[in-house]
Amino acid sequence: MTYPPEQARDALQFIDPGCDRQTWVKVMAGAKAAGLDVDDVTAWSSTASNFKGERDVMNAWRSIDERGAVQAGTLFHMARANGWKPQQDANRPTPARAPAPTRKEPPRAAIRPGMSAAEVWQAAAPATAEHGYITRKGGRPDGLRVCAGGLRIGGRDMAGALLVPVQTPAGELVSLQCIPADGPKMNLPGHPMRGVFVVGDLEPQGRAYVVEGIGQAWACWKATGCAAVVAFGWGRVSTVTKELRAAHPGLSLVVVPDAGKEDDAERIAKDTGARWVAMPEGSPRNHDVNDHMQEHGAEALEALLEQAQAPAHRFRLMSADELMMLPPLQWLVRGVLPAAGVACLYGPSGSGKSFLAIDAAAHIAAGRWWFGHRVTQAPVVYCALEGEHGIAQRVHAWKMRRGALPQSLHFMAQPFALLEDAQALAEAIKATGAGGGVVVIDTLNRAASGIDENSGAEMGLVIDACKALQAAAGGLVLLVHHTGKDLTRGLRGHSSLHAALDAAIEVTRGDAGRAWKVAKSKEGEDEAAHPFRLEVETIGADDEGDAITSCVVVPDETVQEVKAAKLPAGGNQRLILDALRPLFKASHDFGKGGGPSVRPCLELEAVLPKLRDSLAVEPDRKTERTRQAITGLVSRGVLGLGEGWIWLT
Repeated sequence: MTYPPEQARDALQFIDPGCDRQTWVKVMAGAKAAGLDVDDVTAWSSTASNFKGERDVMNAWRSIDERGAVQAGTLFHMARANGWKPQQDANRPTPARAPAPTRKEPPRAAIRPGMSAAEVWQAAAPATAEHGYITRKGGRPDGLRVCAGGLRIGGRDMAGALLVPVQTPAGELVSLQCIPADGPKMNLPGHPMRGVFVVGDLEPQGRAYVVEGIGQAWACWKATGCAAVVAFGWGRVSTVTKELRAAHPGLSLVVVPDAGKEDDAERIAKDTGARWVAMPEGSPRNHDVNDHMQEHGAEALEALLEQAQAPAHRFRLMSADELMMLPPLQWLVRGVLPAAGVACLYGPSGSGKSFLAIDAAAHIAAGRWWFGHRVTQAPVVYCALEGEHGIAQRVHAWKMRRGALPQSLHFMAQPFALLEDAQALAEAIKATGAGGGVVVIDTLNRAASGIDENSGAEMGLVIDACKALQAAAGGLVLLVHHTGKDLTRGLRGHSSLHAALDAAIEVTRGDAGRAWKVAKSKEGEDEAAHPFRLEVETIGADDEGDAITSCVVVPDETVQEVKAAKLPAGGNQRLILDALRPLFKASHDFGKGGGPSVRPCLELEAVLPKLRDSLAVEPDRKTERTRQAITGLVSRGVLGLGEGWIWLT
């Protein structure tokens, strides 16, 4: 026997949509075979407390094979088992026959397809404070009604059930939630729950709690006096919160989950600019704010709701005033080395960079001024990777010239692989009490032997390892590194290393002597040179009676000897300098590469082709000789060099 779709819709309402998923899909397949569409099934499914949303219904609907074993008869058979009777059977005359045993049939459903929520609402009586659910939950009857009878949902009679209206922001009634005296909440079939119910009054600049059900809303309102918005299920809380945010930008929204749903609540709060409340630790799953109020009282619930949390955001936005209130950059060596980060002291072989690194380390550990710069005392760990005997002699020489070395200066002379041993070194540093100070790695080449310095990928691993060491040990990591013979190329290796540094010190050695200068500093000094010399110190004698010597760094007070570098009188350097002058005059770039803001600058690699023809040498050696000439000019102090840019000093 076949039935029209109206009969199938009627039969569907006699089956509980809150059944297990296998049965639910089976009913859906029968409904599909009976000619119903996905909207019919969605409306029926939405009345269940375990409704997962329209997408879940659509996915299940698409998975059903219309030629499968489940056909329309399955739907009607299951409906009959729950009391449904087809309309044609009800109207058919009973033939004269001997009386058969009768059985009591449940009342027919008064609801028919097409009946609106407004019609059901109009037939209901106003709720009173004596209603069982209101009494049990400590609620109030305002805005609610009680079903007069004749309505069946999922095979259950809704007579006496509390009716909660589901309304749009404009107040239009779109559906009803029915709360029987015994049994789960049921939603009106055929009427999606696309609305809310508000307990209390929404104030434009006030606070509102977003909750699943009316019991939680009553509790929040009773504890705080603030409005509470019923979303009718956790699956709608996100949508409702977004709608409230759009409609009421000034409203302070607080998402209130049941226990076990806090992570989801935090996500919703983060997406909507709201806050969220966590149920007390140890609460049983699905324990809600109404349960908390019943157990501990309204004051305890108010205290819990006052602990609403703002979700953690990855980015913090600051006002200009907040930005200006940030503490200034902390310096280790004022204007030269920051108190935290990754820095590098570099120069060519023989420039004295290791002697300078030891001198800086000793001054920092002692808190002594260094080359006229104020120093903040900090513990130092010096990793001497190029031979413990050499470092011992240099330390001995420093002690004989300067006095006892500070106790906060430590040395490590064991082999060390930066990419593998960073964490272990950090642990040793912290165990010694030297965390948050300075870690000097002399040299980077020894600490990262075997890597291709010119590979961006491999240099990236080195940079990551340096940052990991800095994060674990704290303070500043100071690398001692080489340049090539060609000073114009700066730090040896891939350019990403220089870009990753927080500070850099360049050490040079030329005809005018040795000097160091700040090659990179975020908020430090400019390119002022600090001349120094290495003075020999005798520290003892060997078995043959010969003197054992080393050197110490001494600031060179004869600054003019360095700064007043003699201009080349002839040769390639003079030719290159003469070729550079008109190029500098025509340049519109100033302050590049850390150069003085008043000096025109030239990008070295861009001007090399323009300079090479100034030299009368073999064509295949012009570029090489041009670079050598520029290196000489930099060493003399005639040219400044930084980050691939040159300028006249």
